[in-house]
Formats: sequence, C-alpha cells, structure tokens
Amino acid sequence: MPTTPLRRWLLKGLQGPEGAANQPAPEEASGHQHKWWQVMCLTGVDYFSTLGYQPGIAALAAGALSPVATLLLVALTLFGALPTYRAVAEQSPHGLGSLSMLEKLLPGWRGKLLVLFLLGFVATAFIVTITLSAADATAHILHNPFVPQSWEHLQVPVTLVLIAALGGVFLAGFSEAISIAVVLVAVFLLLNVVVVGTAVQQVLAHPERVTGWQNTLNSDYSSPIAMVAVALYVMPKLALGLSGFETGVAVMPLIKGEPAERIKGARKLLTTAALIMSVFLLTSSVATTVLIPAEEFAEGGSANGRALAYLAHLYLGDWFGTAYDLSTIAILWFAGASALAGLLNIVPRYLPRYGMAPDWTRAIRPMVLVFTGIAFLITVVFDAEVETQGGAYATGVLALILSAAIAVTLSAWTRGLVKAAVFFGVVTLIFAYATVANIIERPDGLVISLLFVLAIVVISLISRATRSTELRVTHISLDDCAQRFINEAGEIILIANEPHGRDAREYIDKAREAWELHRLRTSEGLLFLEVTIPDASEFAGELRVTGEERHGFRVLRMQSTTIANAIAALLLHLRDRTGKTPHVYFHWAAEGNPIGALLRYLVFGGGDVPPLTREVLRQAEPNPDRRPIVHVG
Repeated sequence: MPTTPLRRWLLKGLQGPEGAANQPAPEEASGHQHKWWQVMCLTGVDYFSTLGYQPGIAALAAGALSPVATLLLVALTLFGALPTYRAVAEQSPHGLGSLSMLEKLLPGWRGKLLVLFLLGFVATAFIVTITLSAADATAHILHNPFVPQSWEHLQVPVTLVLIAALGGVFLAGFSEAISIAVVLVAVFLLLNVVVVGTAVQQVLAHPERVTGWQNTLNSDYSSPIAMVAVALYVMPKLALGLSGFETGVAVMPLIKGEPAERIKGARKLLTTAALIMSVFLLTSSVATTVLIPAEEFAEGGSANGRALAYLAHLYLGDWFGTAYDLSTIAILWFAGASALAGLLNIVPRYLPRYGMAPDWTRAIRPMVLVFTGIAFLITVVFDAEVETQGGAYATGVLALILSAAIAVTLSAWTRGLVKAAVFFGVVTLIFAYATVANIIERPDGLVISLLFVLAIVVISLISRATRSTELRVTHISLDDCAQRFINEAGEIILIANEPHGRDAREYIDKAREAWELHRLRTSEGLLFLEVTIPDASEFAGELRVTGEERHGFRVLRMQSTTIANAIAALLLHLRDRTGKTPHVYFHWAAEGNPIGALLRYLVFGGGDVPPLTREVLRQAEPNPDRRPIVHVG
C-alpha cells in the first residue's frame, strides 16, 4: 500500500506488534538507566510542581483550616499512599504499576474491562495534569508585574500556546532527558527553600498574625474536634498534593540495576519524594494561610493559583519573584511533558495488546495529536482556570491511588499475608472515602472521568470488533511430532474437531462424519485439528502446535484466543512451509441467531467457525489461487 510523506512522518517510530504486558519497557531495554535520585527528579517535575498551585487551592478549599487539612493530607501521604506504592513497586519492577497487578489478579474479561475503566481515570489525571499545569504556568506569566496588564484576559490563548508548544516538542521527536529534569527540580526546590524559609521567618517575626489566624479558627469552630472533623471533610479537595505516586512507579525501568536493585531504588525514590513534599506542603500551607489575605486567593486575586509566587514577589522583590515565576513556569510545563510521556507509555501497552485500538496508536505522533486536541478541549471548557480543574484532577489522582490500594490488598490476601491485607484494607477504605467525598463535593471531576471511560470503552469495543478478523497470531511453532505428521502427509487434510471426552468413540464418530459429509477416508492421511481457548479476552499471542497419536488417529492440538483465527493462521503457515494448499473440513454449526454467533465469537472466541475462518483467510490472502480451502458439509 503506497504511503504519502505525511503518513510516513506520522507513523515514524511505529512500535512492534502487540506483546506481553510484562515485557520490559523500551527504556529498560535500551540501557538508558540512571541513579534513583536522578529518576526521582523526572517524577518530581510532576509531583513537586504541584507546589505552584497546591497552597492556593488548599486555602480556597479549607480557608483558615488549610494547615490542619494539609496535616491530614501529609499523614495520608506518609502512612497511606507511600506504603501502598512501595508495595506496588515491589511487584512492578518493569513500571507497569497497579493496572497490571489488577489485570493479573482478575484474569479474563473482568481484568481487561477493569483496566479499561481505570484507563479513563488515568487519562483524566494525565490530561488534566497537562491542562492544569499549563493553566497555572499561564497564571504565573500573566500575574508577573513585568507583563503588561492588557494581557490579563489572555489566560486561555496563552494556555493553548503552551500546550501546543508541548505537543510540538513531542511531534519533533521528544527524548526524555533526565538531566533537564534534575536541573529543573534542583532550581525549583532551591528557590522554594528560599521563599518558604523567608515566609516562615515572616510568620515568626509577626506573632500577631499567628494570633489572628488562631482567633479566626476559634471563632469559626467550637472545638479542636470540630476543626479535625471539618478538615477531614475538605481534605479530599487537597488530593492534588498526592499526585506523582503512579508516575513514580511508571519510571522504574529508568532506575539503574537488576530488578531487586531497581525495586530498592524505587522505594528510596518514593520515600524521599514524599518526605520532601510533605515538608513543603506543611510549611507552605501555614505560611500562605497566615500571611496572605483570604480575598487574594479568590478568582482574580493576586495569589490565585500562585500563592508562593505571591510571597516571593512580596518579600523578596520582583526580580527574585520573576526568577521564581520562570522556574515555576518551566517545571509546570515540563510536568505536562511528564504526563504526556506517561500517556504515550501506557496506551500502547494496553489497548493495542487488547486489540482495542487501531494500529496507528502504537506510533507516537498520531497519539500526540489526539492528546493535544483533547487538552485543547479541556482548556476551553474550563476556561483555563486552575481551581476549577482541580476537581477533575483530584478525581483522577484519587481513583488511581484507590486502585493501587485495592491491588496491594488483594495481592497480600492471595499470598496469605493477613496483617498486610488488613492494613492495606484500612488504607483502601480511607482512600475510598476520600474519592467518594471528592466526587460528591465536585461531581464535575467524575463527569469528565466517566466521559473518558465511556470514550475509551466504546472506541475500544468498536476497534476490537473491526479488528476481529485479523490473524492475531504473533508466532507459530510446531513440535517434533506435529512436524512429522505434516512431513508424512501427502495432501494436507485437516478435520476440525471440537474436543470433548477425546475417547475412541469421539474420533471414530468424527471419522465417520468426514466420510458421510466429504467422502474422506481415514487411509487418506487425515489429521484431526483441535483448538481450545484458555482466555478469549486476549487478542493476540503465539500458536504452539503439538502432535499426538490418540486411539489410532493423528491429532494436532493448539491453544488460542479464538478458534477461527488460529485455524486460518495455521493453514497459511502450513502453505508457506510446505508449498501445498491445505484443506480444512468442517460441519455446519447448529442453527441459531447469527447475531448470537457473532457475539460468541467476539467475547468467547467461538461462534460460527467455518465462515469466520474463511473470512479471516480472505482478508489475509487476497489471491484466491493461493488461499487455503475451507470445506463445509
């Protein structure tokens, strides 16, 4: 099929055909691995960059109670999310994360449908990471005192330009450079140490402001118990401060060493990042709540989406504040790059392998265009507002962490680790509460996530149906006995047999049927062909053909995800290997609704096998003279 220059450019770097989910990531295979602290900076551009907007969102959500709610968030980080993802890292040295764990724990269609459902939340978290980070970067640009005030109403256009620039980098051929992430994270954290340190000094130098904050709490809440209760209620709104854990597991293949060393490095990465972030979350929450007037956090206020930048300009001057803005803009923009890289890593690992995505989704550039277009739409719908996107982001983040907690709980239970299962079960309940509370408070996040889920499931099922007549076999091998049967055969005559008891009566009856329907004699070297389906939910896989002599008959056996596709693939393989035209003989299936037969084929791999086999052959071999022959009697 001729290709245009545009098509060749779009499909450049198309990854290989579907493979197993537990294969090493391309980064791991390439050998480009680094020390754990360097890789931490890569996930840190996502995790640490939330400091650009998290304190402001926390102040808007919790008001004067922001430090208390943040303290609960830190406790949930250190004693909930961190142990959960340390456990995920132990079972995911190739960076496949909790989705892969759930797929293994729930085999078949249950696991795949659950993964499709969770991929909707993954898409929500990663896409909104791109749009929210770009929107907050825009807020830092437009609120800088050196930027003309006439740009004040350009929030959406500037955000779209940043997203387009991000997509342009990937279209040009983005290669993740950890050295860039190291520099960005080091500079950003250093500047935050200066800003937060200065702010804490201001808090200590003005105890009357602390007193005013305490008086506000005492007047608004009757007791410390009431404060904690309200903080627990609003804490799910602060879930943005939990982002980055799934990314921390996804980058595991980049950590230098064997799997055991990689797991150890990933645990150090997760623990160090969580501790650093916890310190910054607590100190920045206290400083911003005490030092910034409440009205400045609201929409249109100078601290909206940029609380720490507000303090940097206020106490360290506009030049230092501008340097802080530039650092924040850079890391927020690179956080979008990290999220887009995550999407480009996850989608090809699951959907094409399920047969639930077109072939072009294994190429980077078409997917970049798709994700960039979706990010444009989300930006316009949310008017590039940071706070309004927080609900969708929090929903995606919490759903991912909840799925990870469920995965490690089930894993511990199946391995007989009762104490661990109970602990992670409690963590699961806490994250379930946080997820449900966030959804109730901000249902728009759930609506967006469910739209992503619906789009992924519908497109996936349509793709699976349209690709159902592909050969779907990655490799065919015959054992010695099967090869001997083929070599000794004159004509290749295969009798399709649905195995049941596999006793002598079954094969005698099948041989009699071959004579009655097709006038085939046993002396003509008939080969019985039997296909069993261990897991019809898989889309593609290897075909291993084994031969055996049973009750005086020669039998070829194989396992596959579908019967028709496997038979067609074997016939073509035998034709190419021997130069002969194979014949396969069927009897008509029992009469029934053709729609039901089609559904049985799509879901269970069976259905009306004879016409389906012929259709697969017709599509795979357009030349009728070279096509294996299907007989039905």
